[in-house]
Amino acid sequence: MSRNMKRTVQFIFVITIIINSLSARDYYIYCTAESEDEVALIRFDGKVAHVEKRIPVGVWPVEIEGPHGISISPDGDYWYLSMAHGMPYGHLYKYETGTDKMVDRVELGLFPATMGISNATGLLYIVNFNLHGGHSEVSDVSIVDPDEMIEIERVETGIMPHGSRLLNNGLKHYSVAMMSGELYEIDAMTMELKRTLSTSPMKKMNKHSGHNMKGMNHSKMKMNSMSHNMPAEKPTWVYPHPNDNFLYVVNNGTDNVVEIDVNKWKITRTFKTDKGPYNCEVSEDGKYLVVTYKSAAKTGVWDLATGKEIAKFKNTRKVTHGVVISPDSRYAFVSVEGIGKEPGAVEIFDLKKLKAVATAEIGKQAGGIAFWKMDN
Repeated sequence: MSRNMKRTVQFIFVITIIINSLSARDYYIYCTAESEDEVALIRFDGKVAHVEKRIPVGVWPVEIEGPHGISISPDGDYWYLSMAHGMPYGHLYKYETGTDKMVDRVELGLFPATMGISNATGLLYIVNFNLHGGHSEVSDVSIVDPDEMIEIERVETGIMPHGSRLLNNGLKHYSVAMMSGELYEIDAMTMELKRTLSTSPMKKMNKHSGHNMKGMNHSKMKMNSMSHNMPAEKPTWVYPHPNDNFLYVVNNGTDNVVEIDVNKWKITRTFKTDKGPYNCEVSEDGKYLVVTYKSAAKTGVWDLATGKEIAKFKNTRKVTHGVVISPDSRYAFVSVEGIGKEPGAVEIFDLKKLKAVATAEIGKQAGGIAFWKMDN
């Protein structure tokens, strides 16, 4: 090999190293450990998942307060945590990212759970799951000013609401009620319940669908909810497509996910899943729907263009819980609770190569999970 050729090879080698180093990223995720009163900060470098920090949460040292839902502010400066257990009411906590110091807290309803922050109003919308109440009691969505940490409104929805998410434009809020079998739409600006829809693929629209809910007698709604039979669907999650035209609702009881056209307000497709689907998320590029199968201890990846499941991963332990996808649509981070004294875990799947790539063990009963940032 000539001297010039050797120099060329060396130059290409150096450039390749530089390109690879520039393209390398660190992904940061927060995940709750509900039976430890702990939140883990995890860094994934593309190969290995590192537990950077275990953050004790709550204020009662001898009581399990149950960190459940977690969400990051749009600017990435704060993270918010629902502490489900209380005497009798739970709380919403505010922490500073980086330092992970507690800033403030506010009392909410019975078992506050999942939450989302509107890009339009800046307000936080969190469901009061009401796990400790009766299965015939209507619950609500708390609307909180996250700057002042003040609850400014509550909107009644259904029985055991869950899966609080907003459109990407921040104008509409969606949640489902597990024991009412319905999807609820709240106008984020007016804080009014606007539309409801049955999550059953067998039903077209319920009697409230497409109607403005303003001025409806909530006492009458509550009585109607108490008198009807519990639905088979038991929806547990809702997530919007990046284009804001579709919603995906997980029916835990009937093992399917339904796609809902936001404008037409009707179910357009049904995806038959493995046992006990629980949470889901759509990748930012709109290609993939990732679904956690709580009862099957598996995670499924669906191609939204074809409506086909293209991969299914067996999780390392039982009781698969939440999922969040990195903003570059490359990796899915899945929380798995574990059983008994078994530690929880965050498992990472490569959506490009469709394979499992890393696992981080954290505290018991890993649950709520949120993406913080990507660093080069």
